Amino acid sequence: MSDAVRDFFDGLAEGGGRMLRQVSGTVRFDLRYPDRVDHWLVAIDQGRVAVTQDGANDADTVIYADEALFLRMARGEVKPLPAWLRNDFTADGEFSFVIMLERLFAPPPGARHPRAVAARQDRERR
Repeated sequence: MSDAVRDFFDGLAEGGGRMLRQVSGTVRFDLRYPDRVDHWLVAIDQGRVAVTQDGANDADTVIYADEALFLRMARGEVKPLPAWLRNDFTADGEFSFVIMLERLFAPPPGARHPRAVAARQDRERR
């Protein structure tokens, strides 16, 4: 497994719950490499996130992706929902967790929150 993948999941476990307060369930990521598949289980309990590297556990949703695509989503270069619609990755289980992926991954480079933009525009008008 790459250090970037491990860093993503470590960071998710440390501070990934800020936007997941209303979410509870499990998502398993099956990441394909040329010679193997790594399994990561993300358990979310009303914003509390726990990550294990265990492929034996069942999950509410299983995401199947190759490492390159996963890292592009983690960096915000690819949005998960459009990637799923293009069949860049597949998912089995509850569709709501496919939509929730947007909250797990980084925003696109240069993205700004709409409230921050509105607040800045309000300050400029004054």
